[in-house]
Amino acid sequence: MTRHDLSAATWRKSSHSGSDGGQCIEVAPGFTGVVPVRDSKDPHGPALIFPAAAWESFVSAVKAGEITATC
Repeated sequence: MTRHDLSAATWRKSSHSGSDGGQCIEVAPGFTGVVPVRDSKDPHGPALIFPAAAWESFVSAVKAGEITATC
């Protein structure tokens, strides 16, 4: 298992997250080949690390309406 140092990650909140802090996700771009994802309600909690291709497929499916994303 590969460990990724996320201590210097710059997290970006989902555009679907509300002004109250939301109950969505945050992603940390800039990692080669992977996309770290965490729960915006628990910024000090664990992050999931997805292969970049899998994350891109997920985002494309959400944008195409194939998956309903709710926050």
